[in-house]
Amino acid sequence: MNSRIIRDSLPADASAPAANDALPSAAPTVDLGDNRLYIHRELSQLQFNIRVLDQALDERTPLLERLKFLLIFSRNMDEFFEIRVAGLKGQVALDHELIGPDGISPRRALAEISEIAHKQIERQYAILNERILPELVAHGIRIVRRTQWTHKQKLWVRRYFREEVAPLITPIGLDPTHPFPLLVNKSLNFIVRLDGVDAFGRDSGLAIVPAPRVLPRLIRLPQEICEGGDNYVLLSSMIHAHAEELFPGMQVLGCYQFRLTRNADLTLDPEDVEDLALALRGELYSRRFGDAVRLEVADNCPRDLADYLLKQFGLAESELYEVNGPVNLARLFRIASEAGYPQLQYPPFTPVLPKALKHVEDLFQVISKQDVLLLHPYESFSPVVDLLRQAAKDPQVLAIKQTLYRTNANSEIVDALVDAARAGKEVTAVVELRARFDEESNLTLASRLQQAGAMVIYGVVGIKTHAKLMLIQRREGSELVRYAHMGTGNYHTGNARLYTDYSLLTSDEALCEDVHKLFSQLTGMGKVLRMKKLLHAPFTLKKALLELIARETAHAAAGKPAQIIIKVNALTEPKVIRALYKASIAGVQIDLIVRGVCCLRPGMEGVSENIRVRSIIGRFLEHSRVYWFANDGDPQMYLSSADLMERNLDRRVESAFPIEGKKLQQRVHNALGLYLADNTSASLLQADGQYLRPPVAKGEPARDVQAELLEKLCGTVGARG
Repeated sequence: MNSRIIRDSLPADASAPAANDALPSAAPTVDLGDNRLYIHRELSQLQFNIRVLDQALDERTPLLERLKFLLIFSRNMDEFFEIRVAGLKGQVALDHELIGPDGISPRRALAEISEIAHKQIERQYAILNERILPELVAHGIRIVRRTQWTHKQKLWVRRYFREEVAPLITPIGLDPTHPFPLLVNKSLNFIVRLDGVDAFGRDSGLAIVPAPRVLPRLIRLPQEICEGGDNYVLLSSMIHAHAEELFPGMQVLGCYQFRLTRNADLTLDPEDVEDLALALRGELYSRRFGDAVRLEVADNCPRDLADYLLKQFGLAESELYEVNGPVNLARLFRIASEAGYPQLQYPPFTPVLPKALKHVEDLFQVISKQDVLLLHPYESFSPVVDLLRQAAKDPQVLAIKQTLYRTNANSEIVDALVDAARAGKEVTAVVELRARFDEESNLTLASRLQQAGAMVIYGVVGIKTHAKLMLIQRREGSELVRYAHMGTGNYHTGNARLYTDYSLLTSDEALCEDVHKLFSQLTGMGKVLRMKKLLHAPFTLKKALLELIARETAHAAAGKPAQIIIKVNALTEPKVIRALYKASIAGVQIDLIVRGVCCLRPGMEGVSENIRVRSIIGRFLEHSRVYWFANDGDPQMYLSSADLMERNLDRRVESAFPIEGKKLQQRVHNALGLYLADNTSASLLQADGQYLRPPVAKGEPARDVQAELLEKLCGTVGARG
């Protein structure tokens, strides 16, 4: 790829940079619209999935954790096909192809995705069969294949099949009165070739056997019929071995597993929705039967049967994936999560409390005197829960307002809100029903809160509420005092042990007033309210970020040191990318820590030589969002719920809150420095869109940011084990 993209499309006399597309007058003119400067969003997403799969080969990681990474790749690919590939196919089908800044059409993107996905899925099964499973066997963990069953195991499996499996199976013979059944998204099924005539004289020769969805896909064999260790049998193996029992008097000539992936995106037209909850319940049912996007079959399935299935689902040959193993690897998570093998898992750790919160009974008293910043999962999420619990019981607390994006109906957070509502406090919950794949859980928790007497708001139709905010109003003497929690992650105690996120607990009057205004905008109606400190999408966040980048650009153009560090999950917004390119051209040093999708190309001569992009994948999911600007010696920093994507900045309610005070700023900045020094978990984005591990000089110590933070904050050595 030619990395030099210089054009005469922008005026040479461009004035000082601002939030528009102007460049410093001294800079060369550059065509920032050249599609070679941008990486296709879905292809970048696929590269992220590949980086996850790569972790399964990293022998520094404990074996069961490597298995988890391999299975997470399966889950990621499922969602990739259900949402991203389905969206591209929909554009092609409707002859409405949208071409982004990268210039790649959906049709071409689908072809490239198919080529890459086929290679990586084949690689995934090779890693499983040639590396992971043999190593598991060496540690006494086995998936026992049919050909390996002992006589005792065969008898046990037959009894289990007849008592637990067969009564729940409904075989479906295919003939004119039994057309091909409508199969649920991602369900396990078998196509069976038969010989013979049944009791009614039918001899179609084919049948479909849907595996019961209520049964586990992995069954543990009893210890007494095994020779030590942990031994499992796949449900698919049981059905294969006893398929003839499902078709009495018929001969089974072949039985082959397959799985269909469907479009699982929800489509709600805001103009046609009168009751969002009711409409969403209907959409959730239809998600199970969306248009087909991918067919997975066992690699021993005869070609004529695979072609038959493709025809039934209206899929092309390029959408067929022949796999050497179970068609749904995610079902193996049971093995990866089994206790009893500490040497094969990450070492345990205990999240700590910061010094200011140790042995504290009254959180309000502490937060009234100082801001408290928490870095999860190294520091405990319990202060956030405890603050809400204390507020629920405190007679001086009058009102609680909270956004809920991803949590669950029985979470400690929801329990506390229910307790507060039952205690007579004014509880308002802004529940985002459309949090993808958590819609059903959010409907349940919304009902539970309503039954307790809380006011439940579903946000704004057409705009998801993604901000993470809690506001508590408390009577203290003759005054009403506000306390707030703002975070980069969800109110989900489970995720707080797995995701890296920041939490800020504060009683800052201006910041709490801003949070109050944002809740007022969500629950009521009126014009945009002016904020003092908080940046919020879809109104001020993008504009402010562009201005902050432009200010750094102006500093560089004036010969001053200029630097930007941004940590997000994804970077796709074209205007932000253009602003970063202009900053790079002006001489701003830019470090981007982007876990997932990144559509910016670093290292392009004349454009992005001053931009470096790295992705960190490790024990914890990197989820925090940080924006840091050097600002000519007076650093400015925001933490946020928002990634730098069009949807976050233009079509979501998001918040970015400032971190003020040198001590807290320095703490976050030091952590960013650890991310930039990581040479173990990091991958560096190249100009061609590929990711490479950073070179480590001889004698250079290994640096792992998550391990260092664990050791520094929790006293636990090593994130890798």
